[in-house]
Amino acid sequence: MLDVFYDGKCGLCSKEITYYRRIAPDGIFNWLDIAHDPAPLSQYQISQSDALRRLHVRDASGGWHIGADAFLVIWRQLNYWRLLAMLVSLPVVKQVARLCYNWFADYRFKRLAHCQIAVNNTSSKK
Repeated sequence: MLDVFYDGKCGLCSKEITYYRRIAPDGIFNWLDIAHDPAPLSQYQISQSDALRRLHVRDASGGWHIGADAFLVIWRQLNYWRLLAMLVSLPVVKQVARLCYNWFADYRFKRLAHCQIAVNNTSSKK
């Protein structure tokens, strides 16, 4: 079972996850909307703001995949997306995908109010 920690308040993120949920085989994914319920993160010492900034996937052996690497884990489980996962896994393509994902994730994160609230909540707890 793969635990997918995603931002359910982000319109783009929600649409993408809804699509994946629709095409995913049963029993592979546990979808966790951490924007609405951050409680599952506490057992892993991951802040809500960190999880909102980048997609997080925890695999069955407890390994973490974050950002573009998280998408690769998801895509490898989905029909027709496996080919894209193989392509993006190529070393140079993977580096470019990581750079592009990180740039976009930071851009998106800075512009969403609920993400900034999570940052402020994290800062006030320190």
